[in-house]
Amino acid sequence: MPYYQHLRKSPEAEQIRTVDGLLRLKTALANEIPKKTVSENLLIATWNIREFDSNNYGMRSQEALYYIAEILDHFDLVAIQEVNQNLYALERVKMILGFAYKVVFSDVTEGSSGNNERLAFLYDSRKLSFTGLAGEIVVPPVKETTPEGEKIYNPSTQLARTPLVLGLRTAWFKFSISTVHIIYGSGVNDEPRRVKEIQILSDFLAARVDDKNSHTRNMILLGDFNIFKPSNQTFQEIAKNFTIPEALQDLPTNIPQNKFYDQIAFRGDVPSAEIRGGVFNFYDHVYRLEDELSYADLMPATYHNKTEADKKTRYYKTFWRTHQMSDHLPMWMELKIDFSTDYLNNLKDGIISDDEDVLPSMPLNF
Repeated sequence: MPYYQHLRKSPEAEQIRTVDGLLRLKTALANEIPKKTVSENLLIATWNIREFDSNNYGMRSQEALYYIAEILDHFDLVAIQEVNQNLYALERVKMILGFAYKVVFSDVTEGSSGNNERLAFLYDSRKLSFTGLAGEIVVPPVKETTPEGEKIYNPSTQLARTPLVLGLRTAWFKFSISTVHIIYGSGVNDEPRRVKEIQILSDFLAARVDDKNSHTRNMILLGDFNIFKPSNQTFQEIAKNFTIPEALQDLPTNIPQNKFYDQIAFRGDVPSAEIRGGVFNFYDHVYRLEDELSYADLMPATYHNKTEADKKTRYYKTFWRTHQMSDHLPMWMELKIDFSTDYLNNLKDGIISDDEDVLPSMPLNF
């Protein structure tokens, strides 16, 4: 659980507001998110935490970092997008969460499209162990043959933000996981660059996990794909190679609840029918619309210079609070990871031969 001792040093009004917000969050998370167990389930989430933390809009308040840490603590593993080159906010959250949480993050992707962003995984080391696999995904060159019969390799266009991949193990489940932040481009449903990036990545990862020498036969792909609608080609480029759990297919993750930017998918032997999932709307509990006036003194002149109340509210709702928390909601899924009873029953019935690692119905390479 997070450590709250530094709250004692906060000004009284901030301390009371933060404590009340944390208590509301705790109650809501306990009601909406399955309880973490040692070996029965695995709770995975993906969360684009807006400009975490960029120099463009300043550092988040301690209050916001406590709320973010509280949400992250309810999962075993979280993929975080939009981690900034400056790691201060991530390190502060990790400090609140305590020593058991480990973090792996990518280098900053260079170029304007990289936006000084990193990708990161935060995981509970009491539950998950690192298998040794870690890296950033590089699209291989394209092999061509010249008219003279010479083989040449032309460099491929890389993704705007280099995806991060990690290998982990827990209980009976060994898997690799890759997180992405796909290019947004123009604001249309199937922006060609967006479709192309997802297509390249989906095909590449599917081929990699199916290779007989693969680190594991189980791959989880998750992150911010900037998908507008499940009917879009962007969604289908994931679904052609990966299974998107039914529980997650129709869940918008932006604040207005009309875009399906974030997704979690997998390729392997995990029974999809057993997967639970959802989206957690923290704005029902912290930085609520009714809390606007309590934050007035913390907002800049941009807020105070607006003379109409509805414009002030719009600024608080769509801009200021989303740079304290985020403009994306975290998406999560729960996987069953204890296959011991199934294994023993099938071993008793002679279903498993000597050269089989695990059951066909169980994740391979455990």
